[in-house]
Amino acid sequence: MKKRFHVLVPFAMAAIAASASVHAQVGQAGRLLASNCFQCHGTNGKGGFDAINGKSVGEIYKKLKEFQAGKEGDGLMTKHALGYTDAQMVALDKWLSTQR
Repeated sequence: MKKRFHVLVPFAMAAIAASASVHAQVGQAGRLLASNCFQCHGTNGKGGFDAINGKSVGEIYKKLKEFQAGKEGDGLMTKHALGYTDAQMVALDKWLSTQR
């Protein structure tokens, strides 16, 4: 039994490391995408125009989808939103929700 434990430990550690790496990449992608937002919404989404930090997961994504659909007119945010894929908007949404 001890022998099996020693064999499984490296595999378990590799799985944990891979999982952490994936989460870090998603966070980094969201942060990188959000850096464009900081020009108007302030560093990490605080200050500037409307604060976009700390919203619950899904709020930013929903708002970006509304901009893409033209529900907010044809302004600057519509132009920005049209440049993002769904995956990018999800990454933005998740990262901004972690900012306080």
